[in-house]
Amino acid sequence: MASKRSGATIKDVAQEAGVAIGTVSKVINGIPVGEDYRIRVEKAIKKLDYSVNVCAKGLRSNRTNMIAVMVPNLTNPFFAHLVDRIDRQIMARNYKMLLYTTDGEPRVEQRYVAMAEQQMVDGVICLSYNPKLHAPENIPCVSIDRYFGGKIPCVSSDNYGGGYLAAKKLAENGGRQLACFRVGPRIPNEPDKRKDGFLHACEEMGLPCVFKLENDGAPYSVFEDFLREHMCGGKPDFDGIFCVTDHLAHRIRGSLQTMGVRVPEDVQIIGFDGIRNFGDLEYDSSTIVQPLEELAETCVNLVLDHRPEKAPSLICLPVRYAYGETTKN
Repeated sequence: MASKRSGATIKDVAQEAGVAIGTVSKVINGIPVGEDYRIRVEKAIKKLDYSVNVCAKGLRSNRTNMIAVMVPNLTNPFFAHLVDRIDRQIMARNYKMLLYTTDGEPRVEQRYVAMAEQQMVDGVICLSYNPKLHAPENIPCVSIDRYFGGKIPCVSSDNYGGGYLAAKKLAENGGRQLACFRVGPRIPNEPDKRKDGFLHACEEMGLPCVFKLENDGAPYSVFEDFLREHMCGGKPDFDGIFCVTDHLAHRIRGSLQTMGVRVPEDVQIIGFDGIRNFGDLEYDSSTIVQPLEELAETCVNLVLDHRPEKAPSLICLPVRYAYGETTKN
């Protein structure tokens, strides 16, 4: 009988169990065999410490049960929470996640896509900043928040509706002079619609609003300068602010409080994303919550369907408002 050692092969397992190699293969792949055979094979696998060579198995079956996920970073709580939900959906389907963080660099993103193709992944889920990202034609791909063409479906939250809802909530709580702060990538993307929805609601309600829109890389000081320019009698000349991310809302809140402005008594703030303190506690600010579970589930279902090109070019998921102490309750 074969002794326990590292590097055992499927042939060693078959000899240890006293069965054919084909029987071992069936047990490994979940194909029904006689109960006695299954028990013998599983005991042999455990005794020999045998592990399946995923790459070799992938070459034979043209599947590796791996999905590549590409995001800018994990320091942003929203990206970290999104990756966590995607990983849970992937694991629930007995797949594995291959994670790449790109810092939003187009060349890095393209290199990682090529690496994912070399790894023979079964699908790619990407949140990309590269408007010219080239996705492999032989691998199902799904994009989050950015449109890359009809063959790659884009999954996104209702950004326009979220901006519209934010303006309505600020007005509902007494806001009469509103402002919208935005920082984001230069390339067109779905989150840009947040400011459009906000503007539409303000125009519909006849409320004046001002905008401070900056691209990624702009120093945060430009927002502080904007706040100072609009101070009158120790308060800004607007009483409600919509920030297109919770991260920006957090910083604006800190700046206002440093200037002696009370939040929410003097100025109310609504962010966007639904970030919670320490991941599962109270919301960091009043916010428009993105449906992370539905986003993750939709993306994973699309890539595993292996026909994402048959899906709608844009799948828009509903958002909701959540109170987080930066608006009047």
